[in-house]
Amino acid sequence: MGLGTQNIPASKEIRAPTTSGKIGLPQTIFRYVLRISGWHQPVLVVLTVAIFLLEVVPLELQRRIVNDLVKERNYHLVVMLCAVYAGIVIVQGGIKLVLNVYRGWLGECAVRDLRHRIRALAGAPLAKHSALETNGIEISMIVAEVEPIGGFVGGSISEPLLQGGVLLSTVAYMIHVEPWMALTALLLFTPQLVFVPLLQRAINRRTMARIRMLREVSAGILAPGGQLDGGSSDDARIDHIFAVDMGIFRFRFTLHFLMNLCNHIQIVAILLLGGWYVHTDQLAIGGVVAFISAVGRLKDPWSELIDYFRDLSATQVKFRLMTDIIGQLEKGKER
Repeated sequence: MGLGTQNIPASKEIRAPTTSGKIGLPQTIFRYVLRISGWHQPVLVVLTVAIFLLEVVPLELQRRIVNDLVKERNYHLVVMLCAVYAGIVIVQGGIKLVLNVYRGWLGECAVRDLRHRIRALAGAPLAKHSALETNGIEISMIVAEVEPIGGFVGGSISEPLLQGGVLLSTVAYMIHVEPWMALTALLLFTPQLVFVPLLQRAINRRTMARIRMLREVSAGILAPGGQLDGGSSDDARIDHIFAVDMGIFRFRFTLHFLMNLCNHIQIVAILLLGGWYVHTDQLAIGGVVAFISAVGRLKDPWSELIDYFRDLSATQVKFRLMTDIIGQLEKGKER
């Protein structure tokens, strides 16, 4: 498995479109993902599954190490378990390294492909826009807009699979250790299922408006007098973008605050309930330690899944806008 074009078989390498071929994009982002990186995705899936299957092993090793120290006091066994722990972490980290580099390579290949497509249409007329305004839109697309779309390609399938797998395997382990503590943690987790989608939709609406305004600024800079038909100056657009960006920041950081609050409330509940179980000899102290660690691990994959679906929504919007523009440019070039 190569991680650069020099190591990829010629028949498998992701190539740029030719100017004589069809340059237009498919209608959905996932069709584009499969078109440009389809054969690479199963490899990413295999690496992803290996990572999340190894995720619960350190949790179980933590539980056994603490219990052996408290109960058996067999330090030789603790040393062996710590060695196994270190080995698992190294293996899992190595697989993650390969996965991340591979995904990064795929993303950059997609960025290159999109830039070639836009470059191949440079100079084509765009309906309802002057030549200078069209150039501004093309510059905005080729410099900035292709980056998040291309970056999404590498993790489009493996990222939700990885984070969902980590989340489910951790929950399954929590249920295995102590079902009632797991139920308590999950009940305190449910408020996030309500406020996260609401705040995320508000962020998505502002992201879409921001993309359109940035395009107008790019076109307006090159328009005669720095003004488009709508009559709004670039200064007004920039001020509007600032207001939209601040709205995005407020919603995003409010979301992070509420998620952190829920996470810490979960830990407090586990300490109270787990402490009672240990006090009444219903659970070993290692189980509480592993449970707290597991609750802490729920936060990262859940946050990553939220980020993924936020990026998915934003990328779908950006891809649709780019598809429309490229389609118009292609029609203009054919005329």
